[in-house]
Amino acid sequence: MAAAVSDILRMTFSLLLLMLLTFCMKSIKLEAQAGLLASDEADALREIATQVGKMDWNNKVDPCSNETSWVTPTSSQRPMFDNKVVCNCSFPGGVCHIVAIFLKGQDLAGSLPKSIVKLPYLKNLDLWANYLSGTIPREWANTKLEILSVAVNRLSGPIPSYLGNITTLRYLNIQNNMFSGTVPPELGNLINLENITLSANNLTGELPLALANLTKLKELRLSSNNFIGRIPDFIQSWKQLDKLEIQAGGFSGPIPSNISLLTGITELRISNLLGDGSEFPNIEPMEGMTYLMLSNCNLSGSFPGYLTTMARLKVLDLSFNRLKGDLPTNYDSLVSLEKIYLTRNMLSGPIPTWIESRNTRYEFDLSYNNFTEIPAPTNCKETLNLFKSSWGGNYSKPVECLTDFCSKDQYAVHINCGGPETTIGNTIYEADDEPGGATKYVPKREVWQLSTTGHVWDVRPTADDYIAQNKSVLRMSNSQLYTNARLTPLSLTYHVRCLVNGNYMVKLHFAEIVMRDNRSFYGLGRRIFDVYIQDKVVLKDFDIVKEAQGVDKVYIHNSTTLVTDRALEIRLHWAGKGTTTSPKIGIYGPLISAIDIESQFKPPNKGKRKRLIVAGVVVLPLFFIFVLLFTLWWKGYLGGKKSRDPGLQKIFVFFPFTVMIA
Repeated sequence: MAAAVSDILRMTFSLLLLMLLTFCMKSIKLEAQAGLLASDEADALREIATQVGKMDWNNKVDPCSNETSWVTPTSSQRPMFDNKVVCNCSFPGGVCHIVAIFLKGQDLAGSLPKSIVKLPYLKNLDLWANYLSGTIPREWANTKLEILSVAVNRLSGPIPSYLGNITTLRYLNIQNNMFSGTVPPELGNLINLENITLSANNLTGELPLALANLTKLKELRLSSNNFIGRIPDFIQSWKQLDKLEIQAGGFSGPIPSNISLLTGITELRISNLLGDGSEFPNIEPMEGMTYLMLSNCNLSGSFPGYLTTMARLKVLDLSFNRLKGDLPTNYDSLVSLEKIYLTRNMLSGPIPTWIESRNTRYEFDLSYNNFTEIPAPTNCKETLNLFKSSWGGNYSKPVECLTDFCSKDQYAVHINCGGPETTIGNTIYEADDEPGGATKYVPKREVWQLSTTGHVWDVRPTADDYIAQNKSVLRMSNSQLYTNARLTPLSLTYHVRCLVNGNYMVKLHFAEIVMRDNRSFYGLGRRIFDVYIQDKVVLKDFDIVKEAQGVDKVYIHNSTTLVTDRALEIRLHWAGKGTTTSPKIGIYGPLISAIDIESQFKPPNKGKRKRLIVAGVVVLPLFFIFVLLFTLWWKGYLGGKKSRDPGLQKIFVFFPFTVMIA
C-alpha cells in the first residue's frame, strides 16, 4: 500500500515537473518572439531592398531593433534624408509588423518595389527624392496603404487605373516625375483621399468628372502640367478643400464662379490661365484666406474692395492682370498682411498712404501701373517697388525714383549678373552683387537699374533666392562670368538707359549652376522661364540645360534690338512651369549670368573730331584772306596784268584747293 502511494506521488511529481518545463519552454519561446518582426515580413524587406537598390540595411539585425541601419538619425547636413523602418509590436502575441517605411533623399536607382504587397500592415510608404524609374506596380492595388509618396523620381508612363483600388489612401503625392496621359477616372474611387499632388508632370486632357467623388479632399495641387479645358465646375463638390494650387496647369479661364462655395479655403494659388479674360471672381466668402495668388489670369475690372476685410491675409499676389481704377484707401483690417504684388496691371489714382507709410517689414510691388500720384524719390524704399509705377506703357517716361538726367551717352553696357566687377579681355563687366528682394527696386546707378519681384512661397526666404552660387568647379571659358547668377522666383527686370538711339546687339549669357544632371534626385529639376526684350518674347519656355546641353555649360542668346527712346529693357519671367522641389524645395525661377549690350553703329571718334575742328579754325581764315587778296590783284589794285600769270601760278601751288574758285 505504501509502495503504491509512493509511485503515485512520484508520477504526480514527474507530471508537475513536465508541466513546469513545458510552461517554461513556452515562456522562453514567447519571450524570444516578443519584439521581433514576423519572419515573412523580414524576407519581404530583403526583396524590397533588392528592388529599390537599397544596399545598407543590416539583415543580421532585426528590423524592429532600432539599429542605425534601419533607423538613421536625421542631420542638418542632409535635411532631406530619411531612413526609417517603423514597427508596431502591440499586436497579440507580441509579434511586430511593419507599418511604415521612409526611404527619402537616398538616390535609390532601382524601381518601385512590388514586394510591399507582402507587408499587410504597411500604412505609410515614402520614397520621396530618389532616382527610381518605371511605373507604379500592379501589385500595389492589393495593399492597404493610407499614405503614399513617390514624388521627385523618374517615374513615367500613364497613371495606372488600378491605383484607384487602394481605397484606403488618404494622401497621394506623385509630383516631379514624368507621368503622362490623362488622369484615370478610377482615381475617383479613392473616396478617403484628403490630399493629392499631381504637379510637375506631363499630364494632359481634361480632369475626369469622377473626381467629384473626392468629397473629403482638403488639398489639391495640379501645377505645371498640360491639362486642357477650363477648371471644372465640379470643384464645388470639394467642400472640405483648404488648399488649391493650379499654377500653369494648362487650363483656360475663366475661374469657375462657383469657387465661392469653397468657403473653407485658406490658400488659393491659380496662375497663368490661357484663353479669354474674365472679371475678378467672387471669393468674398473665403473669410479665412491667408495666401491668395491669382496671377496672370487675364482678370479685369476694379480692385476688389472686399479683400480689405480678410484679416488673416498674409500674401496677396494679383500680378500680371488687367485690373483698373484706384486702390482702396483703408486697409486697417489687414492686420496680418505682409506682401502685396500688384505688378503689371493698369491701376491708377494715388498710391494710398497706408502703403507708403508702412515700415520695411511689409513688402509691396506696384511696378508697371498707371498711378497718377507717386511718392517723392526721397520716400522710395527697398521694400516698395515703384519701378514704372506710373509708366502707362510709355517708354520715354522717366523711371520713378530716378531723375531723367544722363551725364553722357551710352553705346555699350556690360553686366556680370549676380556677381562682382569682372574684366574679360578689354571689356569690364559691372558688378551686380547687391542683395535682391521680393519687392525691390533701388536706383543706385545712373545707366541701369534692377527690379526684382516675388518670393519662394513654400520655404523660409534666404539670400539664395536672388543670387545663385555655382555648386561645382566651372571649366568653361570666362568662368568668372558664370560663378554667380542673378535669379528671382517670379520676375526680374534690367532697365538700361542713356543709350543713343539705334540698333543694338544684345547677348544674354546663361549657365545652369544650381541644378545638376547626375544620376541623383538633384538632377531631376527643370528650370523653365520666359525672356522678353523691349516687351517682346525672345525665349519662350526656355530651359538652360536643354539649350546648353548640360549643366555648367554656356548658352548665349544673340538678338538685335532697336532702341528708339534711349532705353532698353530685359525682363525674365517665371510662368509657373517646371519643377519646384528639386534639387530642393523652392529652387525655380529665372536665372541669368551676364548681359552684353553693344551698338551696331560706330560711336563718334571724339579725338578725330577735335583735330578737324582745330584745323578748320586755322584754314578758314587763311582761305578768306586769300580770296580777298586774289580779288584785289585780279582787278589790278596790286600790280599790272603782266605780273598776273606768274603770281597766279605761285598762288595755285600754295593754295591748290582754290583752283575751282579761280
